[in-house]
Amino acid sequence: MTAPRRSASLRSAAPLRLACIDAEAPPLFSKSPDGVTRDGYEPDLAALVAAALGRTVQWVFTPWAEFVPSLQAHEVDAVWCGQGITEARRRHVDFTRPYAIFNESVLVRRGAPVATPADLRGLRVAAIEGSTNMSLAETFDGALAVPFGGETDDVFGDMLAALRTGEVDAVVDDDVVFVPLADDPDFDLAFTVPTGNRWGVAVAKDRPDLLSELNEALTAIIEDGRLKEAWQDRMPALPYPFPAP
Repeated sequence: MTAPRRSASLRSAAPLRLACIDAEAPPLFSKSPDGVTRDGYEPDLAALVAAALGRTVQWVFTPWAEFVPSLQAHEVDAVWCGQGITEARRRHVDFTRPYAIFNESVLVRRGAPVATPADLRGLRVAAIEGSTNMSLAETFDGALAVPFGGETDDVFGDMLAALRTGEVDAVVDDDVVFVPLADDPDFDLAFTVPTGNRWGVAVAKDRPDLLSELNEALTAIIEDGRLKEAWQDRMPALPYPFPAP
């Protein structure tokens, strides 16, 4: 019997080149200590998926604003970096099945009188430009949405710095990135909106074989429980979002 055909990307033993910012955003990921290795929930899953494909991972640190151009130019194989699956993004890239589902929260300076969206009226609310977080910020009646374009490697750090200095009054992001800030004396978590954002791995539209392989590998680690183990190891305070297989 003829052995099943394997796609060109799976036949290759070349590293899986994954784009992400090099930033401190645990438990998702931490800043690389050496420009090569990474630690966190997303790197854990990426290593599992790459191993299932018989490959290793090569992280390519890329500014947020350059994710889509780097994909389309085939400078990277995929973007694995907190990408919410949205229709606007689907116009430019394809996404794998979700590997995470998160809600969105609003962070303010400690003691700020903000507990509901109505309290943001007249305030400057930061979010990453073109993100699901910005879409939420734009729904806050009377608030001034302030986009951060992601031209630097650490757009999340840029927003936190702006909040600390008073350049903005609030930051919107997915709930997971604010977990490590619970004891930070500078910030308060104002409220959370149950948006249920699905995150996926972004792949160029002209690479359907790679998309299929990544989906198969993700399905395998979800069904055998390894994704759940990684979730509970890195984010035990957040409920696991996927049903049992």
